[in-house]
Amino acid sequence: MELRRFEDVAEFNEQVEAFLLRKEAEHCLLLGNLSTLIHSDIYREPPYMAYVEQDGAVVAVALRTPPYNMVISEVDTADMQTVVSAIANDAQQVYETLPGVLAPKAVGKTFAQCWERINKQHLRPGLSERIYKLKTVKPVDGVRGEMRTPTTDDRELLIEWMLAFTSEALEKDTREQAERIVDVRLSSDPMVRGFRLWYDEAKVVSLAGYAGLTPHGIRIGPVYTPPEVRKQGYASALVAVMSQELLDRGREFCFLFTDLSNPTSNHIYQTIGYEPVSDVDEYRFGERSA
Repeated sequence: MELRRFEDVAEFNEQVEAFLLRKEAEHCLLLGNLSTLIHSDIYREPPYMAYVEQDGAVVAVALRTPPYNMVISEVDTADMQTVVSAIANDAQQVYETLPGVLAPKAVGKTFAQCWERINKQHLRPGLSERIYKLKTVKPVDGVRGEMRTPTTDDRELLIEWMLAFTSEALEKDTREQAERIVDVRLSSDPMVRGFRLWYDEAKVVSLAGYAGLTPHGIRIGPVYTPPEVRKQGYASALVAVMSQELLDRGREFCFLFTDLSNPTSNHIYQTIGYEPVSDVDEYRFGERSA
């Protein structure tokens, strides 16, 4: 068993894409991040890119786009412990600390425990998430309003809602990170990434975004509705209409991640046609022990 680390994104993608595509939905975040790395400069720091091979075949992939978490694929071998330990030990040669890891449940737990042992960063469970895939949209009826494409005039609202979303759902982005994401999406090819807003009587009531192209799909996110206008179907209608738009443009699938502790979001996405695929866990790393 051997770990190989890369600096060239295109070369790395050539080596791992076939493995990742065997489970495209499960690996939509990895595939989407690789696509972003190839086609844009949204990330300011060089990525960590490695895979583990056994008998000449890829059995696991690890990718980090700083300042975000390490992301690890499914592990295609019975000896998961050896594979994950190899990734953790190699990552320690690159990073003094990590903010966290996102991976399939058993893989994520194994990496977090290994990282805590070798790096002394205390771990704590983060989000437990579910990956969904949609091929056919079930329309949402009876919701007031319509979808529109934002312009640069909406920049400040998009930034504030991005910060509100990450504060609720994830570790909060810095304003600089939120500004960069918004600016890149507003200026990008709308076939690749962007935002949509839902308006009700000229008032903006919900936000949804999309990015992370895979060979056959695209990932939905973030999705945010301010607390004072929730439970009126705005997010459901917006995601349904935007998903249909993306399918009409030639995507075979749409993917998204949900927080398993939020039964409402898991229910509403299924009502518009999203089907559960697999579960992933996040672990966050804190201070290092002496």
